[in-house]
Amino acid sequence: MAPWRVAGICFDHMHMGDNLRMAFDHPGCEIVGICDENRERMADSIRNFDIPEDRVFTDYQRCIEQTEPNLILLCPATADHGRWTEQVAPFGTHILMEKPFAASLEEADSMIGAMEPTGKTLAINWPLTWVASHRTTHRLINDGTVGDVIELHYYDGNRGPLWHTADKAATTEEEVLAQKADSWFYSQARGGGSLLDYLGYGTTLGTWFMNGRKPLEVTCTVDQPRGLEVDEHSITVARYETGLSKFETRWGTFTDPWIDQPQPRCGFVVVGTQGTISSYDYQPTIHVQTRERPQGYDHPCDDLQPPCQNPIQYLVDCLENDRPIEGPLSIPISRIGQQVVDAAVESARSKCMVKLSG
Repeated sequence: MAPWRVAGICFDHMHMGDNLRMAFDHPGCEIVGICDENRERMADSIRNFDIPEDRVFTDYQRCIEQTEPNLILLCPATADHGRWTEQVAPFGTHILMEKPFAASLEEADSMIGAMEPTGKTLAINWPLTWVASHRTTHRLINDGTVGDVIELHYYDGNRGPLWHTADKAATTEEEVLAQKADSWFYSQARGGGSLLDYLGYGTTLGTWFMNGRKPLEVTCTVDQPRGLEVDEHSITVARYETGLSKFETRWGTFTDPWIDQPQPRCGFVVVGTQGTISSYDYQPTIHVQTRERPQGYDHPCDDLQPPCQNPIQYLVDCLENDRPIEGPLSIPISRIGQQVVDAAVESARSKCMVKLSG
């Protein structure tokens, strides 16, 4: 029997299929149960991972009690992250929550508080963490290649959250239009919108690149699409002690970046005191400028190896070797990212600059 008994609970977000695949492929993991109130949402996973009927549930308590997992994957709607963590925490399992951290800093702190008495680990998965270009960029920053990071430019998103399912399988325009009215991604009450979906990527990985520094103040503006109650485009300007940085989110890019990079390109541009790096999503190289080579050069992305290829590998490795979670999956880095997102939400609402607390 594999030592890590994994259960996937709540299939609101299509990334559940991706995370279950990573658990399925991990030699030290066994999928012991999956659960969602809507059985239809589990159909692909049941088929893809050959999950027997006695491991399929529509009641999360029965799922946990009967399968006894020690690692639970959660993929709820953004506004339900706190509720699901509080429901699952008393069962005393480790939790991998799919991005974002939460819909608010208050909710994120409630999640931290719910896990503290259990002694178990809560990790927040940001899929861009496992993109080779961004991991290579972080390594070069740590190596001092571009000096101290003083400025970040982030632009990211996709055609929209309904244009693909698990494993990045494409959907049709007809399917998108049919789902849009009832999708939680377009519900303000459930944490929808491009800002909550994608800004945390930029602010969390940005905090990682900035070695844990946070901005002093934040200003954000969002679009107001006709007929929708959530944004599809947001621009956040953050003032750090070192100057200004920009974080932009977009549902409605011309193409999906994992197929063809749109323009503007999705990813990061990092400016340091001694150079710059452009790190675009899913690309085989990053572009680097240094004082010694101001003309710039293409640097091949690292060949990622276990346990740094995906969140399941990384979390299991940390748990097995009693190592703390570091980087974007860690609570300290993700909490700063959430704090910036909170400030952006408030700024967009008030149409004013918002200062960050200590």
